[in-house]
This record gives sequence, C-alpha cells and structure tokens, in this order.
Amino acid sequence: MKRVFRTRHFSRWMRKTELTDASLCAAVAEMIQGLVDADLGGGVLKKRVGLAGRGKRSGARTLVATNRGDLWLFVFGFEKNDRANISDQELGALHELAQDLLARTSAQLSQAVQESALEEICHEH
Repeated sequence: MKRVFRTRHFSRWMRKTELTDASLCAAVAEMIQGLVDADLGGGVLKKRVGLAGRGKRSGARTLVATNRGDLWLFVFGFEKNDRANISDQELGALHELAQDLLARTSAQLSQAVQESALEEICHEH
C-alpha cells in the first residue's frame, strides 16, 4: 500500500502557496511512472508541481524523500520565483532527513502522524 506524507515544515510552507493535496497526489502518480525532474541522490527527488494559473514551469519545486515504492514524503518546497535551487548544505540536511524518515517502520510513521510531525495525504479507499 502506497503511503504519502507531508512534513510539518512542508505543510507550513504549503499554506503560503496555492498548492493542494490533490496536486501533490498527482505528482506522486507521475513519479511512480518515472516522471521525475531530478534525482538528487540519497532517496531525494525533485519534482515540479504546477500552481493555479501558472503551470509547472513557473510553479513550485518540491523535494520528496522516497524509497520509489510505497513511501513518499514531501519534505521541502519552494516557488521558482523565490529561489533557483537549494544549497549543498541544505541538500546534505535533506539527505539526512530522508535517511531518517525512510528507515521508519509503518508504526513509527503512524505515531509521527498522531504527534502531528507528519500528515498523511492521498488516502486510497
């Protein structure tokens, strides 16, 4: 079963944008099909996501920690007009975060949801 999450940090940033959970779920579906903008190594992928009225090219950039199977965690986001990319130092921190998140068991992820450190989205019914 595929599980998709947003970190608390990502959720705070997302509230400032026009990004929706539906667009994140669509992005995961694209990534599952291999449509990734960049593989940053260490289980971190970069994916462009369109914002209302702007499309993907001038929209948001999301960084996702994933095992490329059943676990997808949106950990960082930025709008293209705010910054061009992330620094090497930020990428190193994201690699560490991805390693930590991807090593968690299903029970540990569920506990993080209960503690509001993660929010689960894209519920499959």
